[in-house]
Amino acid sequence: MTAPALDEREQRVLELSAAGFTYEHIARELGTGRPFTAKLASQLLKKLGARSMPQAVLLACRAGLLDGRPQRHGDHAGYEAHRRRGEDPKLCEACSAGEREHKAALRARQRLSAPA
Repeated sequence: MTAPALDEREQRVLELSAAGFTYEHIARELGTGRPFTAKLASQLLKKLGARSMPQAVLLACRAGLLDGRPQRHGDHAGYEAHRRRGEDPKLCEACSAGEREHKAALRARQRLSAPA
């Protein structure tokens, strides 16, 4: 599949959808309304030839629009290898930084989904 040209907002909708955010959360992130975000998502689905957002994410990964790798450094095999060897992954600066970043992202996601 040849990667279609996505504008900046469509790419951001794709990235946030791949991260598990709802259209409502994506709308807040983009500073738009939910209907406009849904329209962007619809355009994105059409460009990718997808029937659903999960399929769009899969097709985008295959087309090279998303790298398909976990965003959390701690998810790589090295993090678990530290644990299996009885080592503290926090002593590995790369693993430790990735874990801090992951936890900060989780807290931000929880704040976004908390009722106002």
